[in-house]
Amino acid sequence: MVFKISSAWEHATGGDVLPLADNDDHPPIGPFAAIEEWASDLANGVLTLGPRSIALHGLQVQECGLLSLTRCYEANDRAHIIALFEQAATTASSFCFSTSIVHPGYRSPVFCLGKSLGMTKSQVGSMKGIFIFPRFQTASPT
Repeated sequence: MVFKISSAWEHATGGDVLPLADNDDHPPIGPFAAIEEWASDLANGVLTLGPRSIALHGLQVQECGLLSLTRCYEANDRAHIIALFEQAATTASSFCFSTSIVHPGYRSPVFCLGKSLGMTKSQVGSMKGIFIFPRFQTASPT
């Protein structure tokens, strides 16, 4: 599902569909997408998200578990995304996925790029990555 052509659909209010300010750190991508970093400590499995990610995923808190995060995604993508995170947690690796965040009446595409870092016997590893939120939404299938 990484490569998909979709007709843009916006709320009745029109305009920008991302609820938060532009990415001042990434001006060339600003008209097309918002980018935000995330991190996870593999000792406890908690993901730490930034304010854009929290808002766009429809979450209420900065720290969440993988299940809370994936509940926001297309149902048929959840098991695959969990498997990617689990595999990356067991061996240093890179991964990516794309899916849609499901909201009532519309879906927002999201891309995730991640990397698990330095796991040794004496040190529990971590994961870091970015979310890319394209600046369009699509209508949910009815």
